[in-house]
Amino acid sequence: MTVPITEVPTAALPIVVIGAGPIGLAAASHLVERGLEPLVLEAGDGAGSAVREWSHVRLFSTWAELVDPAAEKLLAPTGWVKPDGATYPTGGDWAEQYLRPLADVLGDRVRFGARVAGVSRLGRDRVVDADRHQQPFTLHIQGADGTEERITARAVIDASGTWSTPSPIGGDGLPALGERTAADRISYRVPDLKDPAVRARYEGKRTAVIGSGASAFTALAYLADLAKDAPGTHAVWILRRGIGGSTFGGGEADQLPARGALGLAAKAAVDDGYADAVTGFRTAAVDHADGRLVLTAEDGRRLDPVDEVIVLTGLRPDLSFLAELRLGLDERLQAPADLAPLIDPNVHSCGTVYPHGVNELSHPEKDVYLVGMKSYGRAPTFLAMTGYEQVRSIAAALAGDQEAAERVELTLPETGVCGGAGLFDEPEGAQAGDGGGCCAAPATIQIGVGGPATSGGC
Repeated sequence: MTVPITEVPTAALPIVVIGAGPIGLAAASHLVERGLEPLVLEAGDGAGSAVREWSHVRLFSTWAELVDPAAEKLLAPTGWVKPDGATYPTGGDWAEQYLRPLADVLGDRVRFGARVAGVSRLGRDRVVDADRHQQPFTLHIQGADGTEERITARAVIDASGTWSTPSPIGGDGLPALGERTAADRISYRVPDLKDPAVRARYEGKRTAVIGSGASAFTALAYLADLAKDAPGTHAVWILRRGIGGSTFGGGEADQLPARGALGLAAKAAVDDGYADAVTGFRTAAVDHADGRLVLTAEDGRRLDPVDEVIVLTGLRPDLSFLAELRLGLDERLQAPADLAPLIDPNVHSCGTVYPHGVNELSHPEKDVYLVGMKSYGRAPTFLAMTGYEQVRSIAAALAGDQEAAERVELTLPETGVCGGAGLFDEPEGAQAGDGGGCCAAPATIQIGVGGPATSGGC
């Protein structure tokens, strides 16, 4: 006989972790270490489904920074050998050599093909106060075959990430006019140019790369390498701000050397003439012109036609399935309110944030947590080891060990970049000689020498 879910004691229910990526599996590992029972629900068909989609990209963190301590303890008895801690894996390496074995060890605690469609309190929508915190959580799940199911949990840890919701081209956060109709020419991912089909899409073409972070740096470096072998390949790097001291990241001052090298590689792409940089350009429209695309800015400027557009303007959290929960989120970043001031790119200084855990990640809705990339909302500076510290603290709190939950067990590296991004959005924030910017008005500029003539200098 099936026991009604209302008769199952809340303490006997599992702690549901949403997402079997690096942080979700780390959360499960810490819960197991604490003697708690996790249930990991993953929409994809395997561990690290999102990571596998960028399997060709090399991380700027080393293996030593990408393996969670509790996960390593679970793996050790299986004969698993930790990769060389000083080396840098690709996303594919991370998924295959670490995430897949970890999911295998967790066994039936991980369910694939289980998409969480909604989370609430049993019998309570977000309006109802009565006995709210005494009720277990209820989760509606959609199977890969379309079947629906409802399960209950004593706590929920959302590690679903932000990969599925990339930000659009539009400088106002909305899709640019024509962006949807030009979808066949627009990608929101770093291209895998080792794939012959993808390579053929970009070789000999003029490609706009929109964005100013590590992903944009990577795409520019990849396209520059392609241009060396495929004449006619050229990139147009579109930035919403001016060129300033932070444009290319921390460079040699970055405490993660590979992260600093990404910015230097992007600068080299421009210096060597494989890319132009267009500053102060906030895209408002994408138009078709003779089989190509023309980008128009909010100020009316139009760029020369391009064949392809790569949009790397960040990611944003999908909060739709959490709508019945009482979350305390910052109105700008959509990150937990107590965490947001530490990571806000409008004011954040020197590119780091002190380690944080259960206190900063708690919400008005007790025992629900957003962790990993999801916890950073729209902020771009998340590191895997930040997430590992988050879930260590949360697991300790759920186990009743508040002292351990509040203890700091991590030191994070700095980027070498100081100043809030918001300060550099204004054209006057780009100083002459500080990376190559030279004028207050938005323009197309060439950094260094040796490149083709620009379409509008200073």
